[in-house]
Amino acid sequence: MLYIAKTDELPINEQIRVAELMVIGPNGEKMGVKRLEDALTLANYAGLDLVLMSENSTPAVAKIMDYNKYRYEKQKKLKETQKKQRESNKDVKEYRLSVRIDVHDFETRVKNASEYLKKGHKIKAFIKFKGREMAHIELGKDVLLKFADSLSELSQIEVEPKLEGRQMSILLAPKK
Repeated sequence: MLYIAKTDELPINEQIRVAELMVIGPNGEKMGVKRLEDALTLANYAGLDLVLMSENSTPAVAKIMDYNKYRYEKQKKLKETQKKQRESNKDVKEYRLSVRIDVHDFETRVKNASEYLKKGHKIKAFIKFKGREMAHIELGKDVLLKFADSLSELSQIEVEPKLEGRQMSILLAPKK
């Protein structure tokens, strides 16, 4: 039966195609340069796998170990680093408000934004002015400042309300 190794997996046991290799024991001790057959016999005797760690070195290096345990530990470390990366890479959550926003809709957005601020995310609230609303941009600024004021216990204003074209936005950052 022929096993095809995945790109991220190391060749083990019968997958190894090197005549001679430096063998490292299960406890990290060097066992010397051995022929492939002898190394496989040692691994079978120990009840473990022979794993080719470095094919390009001279001689190639193989280690006697429990390969499934090695893969499990490797996946565990990868998941841990990805988790840390997600935690450090906080998002900017956006909330679209309007000049004529209803009280209940406003309160819902404030409640939702406060949850994200507690998690450490930044909040960007913005208003898109439609038609004649451009004549009264101060009403939009009041809504954004009211939004920021509602979240003042959890956040601080990082970027004051500013108008860019037909859109006014404010950026809130969580308090330290």
